[in-house]
Amino acid sequence: MTPQEARKIFEEADLLVPAADIQAALDRIAAEIAPVLQDANPLVLTVMGGAVVFAGQLLPRLRFPLECDYLHATRYGDVTTGGELAWVVEPRTPVQGRAVLVLDDILDEGITLAAIKARLLTLGATACHVAVLSEKDLGKPKPVAADFVGVRLPNRYVFGCGMDVKGAWRNLPAIYAVKGL
Repeated sequence: MTPQEARKIFEEADLLVPAADIQAALDRIAAEIAPVLQDANPLVLTVMGGAVVFAGQLLPRLRFPLECDYLHATRYGDVTTGGELAWVVEPRTPVQGRAVLVLDDILDEGITLAAIKARLLTLGATACHVAVLSEKDLGKPKPVAADFVGVRLPNRYVFGCGMDVKGAWRNLPAIYAVKGL
């Protein structure tokens, strides 16, 4: 996508969640996570690449000892609909015997997060908690539930706060929806 095409998408987009609401959601999520994991020395795993923005803003709000690593599992690649799950990078830090907190940008259909959670439990994590910046309301059950959710979104094609539209706009401080989608 050219910069001009990206700008056009942004200019026509609908603002769903303003930046101030995102910051308030981050504060709330951190306050919800602390009593659950503050004494567990958790391993926090960021799902690349969308959750990097979420993790970068949430981690400084978690005022307790933790370890950080990342993983990369995706069903999307450069397309807009999910396909087969691909493990690009598994965590380097052993999860055996650890409480794990997975951070992701969005809980959409839940297939990817369900597979990630199952894999971490298979690798020996004693607990696997999931925190997402956003959850899309699809009006149907999902194979996994997030333990901590920042904001709820309608079933639209969204971008910003780590989520992209054809590779662009992950860097926006608010969440937008593509016009007409």
